[in-house]
Amino acid sequence: MRLCLIALLLASSFMVCAQSRDEKSIRDIMDRQTAAWNRGDLDGFMQGYWQNDSLMFIGQRGPTYGWKNTLDNYKRSYPDTTAMGQLDFSGLIFKKLSRNYYFVIGHWHLQRSIGDLSGAFTLLFRKIKGQWQIICDHSS
Repeated sequence: MRLCLIALLLASSFMVCAQSRDEKSIRDIMDRQTAAWNRGDLDGFMQGYWQNDSLMFIGQRGPTYGWKNTLDNYKRSYPDTTAMGQLDFSGLIFKKLSRNYYFVIGHWHLQRSIGDLSGAFTLLFRKIKGQWQIICDHSS
C-alpha cells in the first residue's frame, strides 16, 4: 500500500512538472510575441504562429487562413509603430486539453497615442515537432 502511494505521488508530481514546463513554454512564446510587437517587429511577433496554410485567425472580418495571409492582415491593420502601440496580455488562463494541445484565453491591450484598443482572445496551441505553436487565434 505504501509503495502504491509513493508511486501515485511520483506520477502526479511528474504530470504537474510536465504541465508546468508546457505552460512555461507557451508563456515564453507569448512573452517573445509581446516583446516583438512592442519593438514594431510583426515578423518576429508571427514566429509564435504555425507557419502553415492551415493556420486559422478569426478576427472582426471572419476567418483568415494561412500564416502569410495572417501576417499580411497584421501589416495592413498595423502599418507602423504608432498604429501598433504597446501590447500587453492579461487575465491569462491556460487549459491543457491533451498532451499536444493547450487552450489559452485572455485579454489584449494596445496602449497607443492615437487611442487605445483592447479585446479578448482565445488561442489554440499545438505541439508540433516538439515545439508549441499557435494553430488558431480568435481575437476580438
